[in-house]
Amino acid sequence: MNFDETPSQPVPDPDFVSARARRRRAQRRAYFPADEEGRAALFEELSHRAFPSYELFVFALVAGVILGLGFFVNSQALLIFGILVAPVLTPWVGISLATIAGSGRFFLQTFSAFAMSSFLIFLSGLLAGFASRILPNSSRTFNEAFTHSRLWWPELIVLTIGTIILTISFVRSENKPYLPSALLASQLIPPLCAAGFGLGSGTGVGEIWPQGLFVFFVHFAVAMVFTILTLFFLRFYPITFSGTILTGFVLVIAIFAVTFLTGLDDWIKIQTGLAPPEPAPVSQTTPTLALIPTITPSINPDPTTAFIGVPTQTPSRTPQPTNQVTLPPTETATSTVTAEPTPIIGQIRAAEGGGAFIREKPGGIVLATLGNGSTVTIIPNDFQEVNGVVWVHVFTTVNDIRVEGWMIQAVLVTATPVAEWEPSPTSEGTSTP
Repeated sequence: MNFDETPSQPVPDPDFVSARARRRRAQRRAYFPADEEGRAALFEELSHRAFPSYELFVFALVAGVILGLGFFVNSQALLIFGILVAPVLTPWVGISLATIAGSGRFFLQTFSAFAMSSFLIFLSGLLAGFASRILPNSSRTFNEAFTHSRLWWPELIVLTIGTIILTISFVRSENKPYLPSALLASQLIPPLCAAGFGLGSGTGVGEIWPQGLFVFFVHFAVAMVFTILTLFFLRFYPITFSGTILTGFVLVIAIFAVTFLTGLDDWIKIQTGLAPPEPAPVSQTTPTLALIPTITPSINPDPTTAFIGVPTQTPSRTPQPTNQVTLPPTETATSTVTAEPTPIIGQIRAAEGGGAFIREKPGGIVLATLGNGSTVTIIPNDFQEVNGVVWVHVFTTVNDIRVEGWMIQAVLVTATPVAEWEPSPTSEGTSTP
């Protein structure tokens, strides 16, 4: 045997490819094939998975009813349950796919289905709002509806993450992305249902009705932008003229909505010097609430002296002597005004959240929710400091009901009132000779 010879190695069969190698190559390939036949096959597969079914409307209605009940009883647990019951938002990805592909028919189908399911959620909130009119309760507050009808930066971050994960999971996996869909639904469904609830209840507390609808439109636009950008990252590009036009149109409309609904355009103008900065408010936050004293007039009885002229019978140009008569003092009523604290009107101007809460005690149970611009009456010389936070005693009227409680001083601005007291007029003493 010749040991110098290198042992021969088996030549691999070029036709043999393992299943694992095929999967690896499939993952490395672009998800949007370059050839027309491959693109058509992939688009047909994803469109079939994203096409709306009756489950979208059934679960949207059930989720809307649960969310409306959660706003009615102000229960966060019911709101979470309603979000989990919400349908899987695969038609949402279908809208973006149809936009990039330039398929007008598929775009109308998915967009119409999403709009119809959104209307069912809005209608459920509207009915729950009407129920709050029929079954009024003075102790009921709508704090959850107020919270979900305001823009919050943490929710925008959750919305962005949920949109990206939902798009990637839908394209790369054949399983239904339940968790990413729940993240996206938690930011789209509650503001829409809260808007319907505010319109139905007619409370006007913190302007739930229009603000909730604005928040839904902003979230819708942000999610649309990041869905299309995620598809770009996955190499889904518009390759037709209609796809390019439709994608550009949708992106421009979405960015326009985000810019003007959030007030971002004003901030950009101020930063670039195109617009002057907003003037500081005239009213200033008072660090302490001092008692404004009132005037207490005191009228003491004094002897009244009357000068009575006695005319002569012969007219003369020279003044005639007069008789000076001293009258005894008369009783005069003494007017005394008791010093009472002067109420101070405060306006809510919170830096975040769009409003503030009135609580039963500092850090206690929430009694009412008021939006920015609402006014309350501050009771002077009645404040507490808890953990470095100053709380003031206030009261206001909500739904024709007096609500008295405590608010954080930092969310209030006040204008110092000026007391214009005038002494009561005292009648002059008169007598007859």
